[in-house]
Amino acid sequence: MKKLVFINACVRQSDSRTLRIAEPIVAALSKRYKIIRYDLPDMDIVPLNPRLFSERGAGEIPGWAMDAAKAIADADRIVIAAPFWDMSFPAVLKCFFEQTSLFDVTFTDTGKTCKGLCKAPKVLYITTRGMDISTGDPREQATQYLKALGALWNFGKLTTIAAQNMDYSAPGVIESKIVACIDEGLKLATRW
Repeated sequence: MKKLVFINACVRQSDSRTLRIAEPIVAALSKRYKIIRYDLPDMDIVPLNPRLFSERGAGEIPGWAMDAAKAIADADRIVIAAPFWDMSFPAVLKCFFEQTSLFDVTFTDTGKTCKGLCKAPKVLYITTRGMDISTGDPREQATQYLKALGALWNFGKLTTIAAQNMDYSAPGVIESKIVACIDEGLKLATRW
C-alpha cells in the first residue's frame, strides 16, 4: 500500500478549525494510503540550538527526526494541516521541518547545488486564516515557504485548501466555509 505522511501542526488540537477540515480528508485518503501521522503539538520539538546543532554535525540525530525524515522521503503523498499564524504557520511546524531537513535523507548535493531526495509528487496544505488573506497574498508566507521547501526536498505539486476571514465571519458563515473546504478536500481525495 502507498504511504501518506500527515503532519498535524494544529496547536489547538480538538478546537482547531483546520484540523476539523483535515480529519475527514485524511480519513478518506486512508482507504488508499497507509497513514503515517505526526501530531506536532504532542511531540517534544524544539528549534535547533547550539547543542543540537553540534550533535547533528557529529551525526547524532534525534530518533524521531530521523524516522520522520525517512518517512517523508519515502512518502507517496504528504498532507500538512496548519493554521495561519503570524503570517505563516505555527513555529512548531518550522521546527519540525528544521529537524527533518537531513542531508542524504530529504536532500543531498551534487557538488554544485542541492538535490531533493523525496518522491511525493503531490502535497496538500490545509489551513484556516482568521484574516481575509488569500493564498498567494504577499502577507501569506506559509504557501511560499512550503513551495520553497518542496523545491529543496523534491516535492511535486502543492495544493492549498484554505478558509479565510474565519475570525470576522458569523458562526453560520464559518460553518459553511468549513463544510466547503471539507467537500473540496473529499473531491480531491478521490483522484489524488
